[in-house]
Amino acid sequence: MVNRPKPCLKMLLAALLAGSICSSSGLVQAAPQQDKTNASQPPASASAAVAPAPKTPQVYVPRSERAARYYRWRWGIDNIAVQETSSGSLIRFSYRVVYAEKAKILNDKRFTPYLIDEKNGLALQVPVVDQVGQLRQVAAPQNGREYWMTFSNKARSVRAGSHVTVIIGPFRAEGLVVGGPENSR
Repeated sequence: MVNRPKPCLKMLLAALLAGSICSSSGLVQAAPQQDKTNASQPPASASAAVAPAPKTPQVYVPRSERAARYYRWRWGIDNIAVQETSSGSLIRFSYRVVYAEKAKILNDKRFTPYLIDEKNGLALQVPVVDQVGQLRQVAAPQNGREYWMTFSNKARSVRAGSHVTVIIGPFRAEGLVVGGPENSR
């Protein structure tokens, strides 16, 4: 008996070979076009060079439904948002209470809230203002109401697009993305 390759295996190998030939020829054709476009552009003088404006980081990160269910079930909150204020010197953390009994921990003044930048580990705190006190709400939470707290960002190290973690006692919300001031409520 002779071992012959099965027809489907032959077709698979032929398709793989054809695909590799097509992709390599496409790369060869793309390279000369790039050289032509670079050659047709005149060299820019130092005085006429204009740097492109820096792009703002992408701030939209889809949240998973699983994470939203977890925060509703475990902590009694939803609509979690973190935004940079228009000046950039404050970061606002807000949430809506759906189960007041579970959400009490977030408004408990015994716990110090921290906002931690995941990139550099910098921890921001809620500022205390003379004649006002802490810039956070500590009243007993009510279902359906939105609550917030602000974190001092004087060095402006946390910007729109930064990934942060909010810690309030045992509460921990990781991987939150800071929205820009245009996204604020």
